[in-house]
Amino acid sequence: MYLPKIYEKFSGKFPEVFKDFKHLGQTCRGAGPLDQKSQDLIKLGIAIGANSRGGVMSSTRKALDAGAAPEEIYQAVVLALTTTGFPNMIAALGWVDEVLEEA
Repeated sequence: MYLPKIYEKFSGKFPEVFKDFKHLGQTCRGAGPLDQKSQDLIKLGIAIGANSRGGVMSSTRKALDAGAAPEEIYQAVVLALTTTGFPNMIAALGWVDEVLEEA
């Protein structure tokens, strides 16, 4: 699994914080009935709304690993248009394309 260098650096520099952060993420994922793919597509939408390049790319990779088709990922991006605006959606589309081209 791809991990950005800054992510690896953070986990090495602050291992206890990283461990707790990871545990919190696992607890949040287990807090309801949504399957992995749905969770990853939702997190993709959240990352688009936050205009987070790293979040969009990470969520795209995770959604692919969870079985999402590129068409499902693209729909999640297009759905952001009316909520976050055209510039945000277009930026996210470019980031998603980068990940899909790598895959």
